[in-house]
Amino acid sequence: MPDKIKIAPSILSADFARLGEQVAEVTVAGADYIHIDVMDGHFVPPITIGPIVVEAVRRWTDVPLDVHLMIDNPERHIEQFAGAGADIITVHAEAANDLGELIESIKNLGVKAGVSINPATPIDAIENVLSSVDLVLAMTVNPGWAGQAFMEEVVDKIVQLRRIMDRRGFAAELEVDGGISPKTARRVVEAGGRVLVAGSAIFTKGKSVAETMAELRVSCGDVIL
Repeated sequence: MPDKIKIAPSILSADFARLGEQVAEVTVAGADYIHIDVMDGHFVPPITIGPIVVEAVRRWTDVPLDVHLMIDNPERHIEQFAGAGADIITVHAEAANDLGELIESIKNLGVKAGVSINPATPIDAIENVLSSVDLVLAMTVNPGWAGQAFMEEVVDKIVQLRRIMDRRGFAAELEVDGGISPKTARRVVEAGGRVLVAGSAIFTKGKSVAETMAELRVSCGDVIL
């Protein structure tokens, strides 16, 4: 039986003037996670949001909050994001001083732990934590800005991650973020991605989020949605 494919709308592309309403809209439309991109102006150039926005989003939905920390020194901030209502906290391997210890610290806060790698980062950088994380996030763009083009060369990495995780019986979900749209979703699913993060493909002018999410689901093909 095919795996269930989850959709995680990224609020980075939402209309922040009506953020709560947009979160409510994707919730009604069947979002599996709400993906929240946190950037600090150091690990990546842009600055986005902090725990106070996560806390506000929490009031608008019961859907799990998938908080993606694109920040330096994430160990200094995980407690705040857990307290704000994060259900999953994902940190970058490139930003961690001791990745195993950081993952353990997140789980000790009572939330799920995820690890993310940039397109140029080898799988070797996270192999030692694959057995202990709840989610693995493969970036298919260089992190920092919404609306970037999907990097085809990362598809092979998704395939490799899927093989490693299945062969060793790891239970973590394999999430993919960057350039996800109806044109790229099927390739990601066929490669082994099971959670699709999409921002600009969902929050699009002229269409409701119900329409855009339905288009994304249909594009995944013969999978359980």
